[in-house]
Amino acid sequence: MEDRDDIIEYSLYNHHNEEEGKKIRKKIWKVTFILTAITAFEIFMGVSYSKGVMEHTSAWMWIKLLYVVLTIGKAAFIVIVFMHLGDERKAFKWCILAPYILFIIYLFVICRHEGLSVIWGAYGT
Repeated sequence: MEDRDDIIEYSLYNHHNEEEGKKIRKKIWKVTFILTAITAFEIFMGVSYSKGVMEHTSAWMWIKLLYVVLTIGKAAFIVIVFMHLGDERKAFKWCILAPYILFIIYLFVICRHEGLSVIWGAYGT
């Protein structure tokens, strides 16, 4: 069998040592704990403030807005860490993240507007 020069064996180019591996694992655990803490806070808010009790208060709108902000924050954090966007310049980060953030805010505003239109249309005022 002859040796082929068109196949690249990527495992031979692994130049990580144990120190770099520890640093990478530490970063993954840190990200896991941060995302878990944010998710636990969201669940705590959902359990503590039920819709039936607070549905007709202005606080319920703020809780829903907090969920949207936390979700956007988690998504941005995941993109920054796992897509290696955190190592880029600040302007490039915003070029990637800003359209997504604006789109989600746009969807929230449209849903809010359409929801109010349905409510106002149903009551005739």
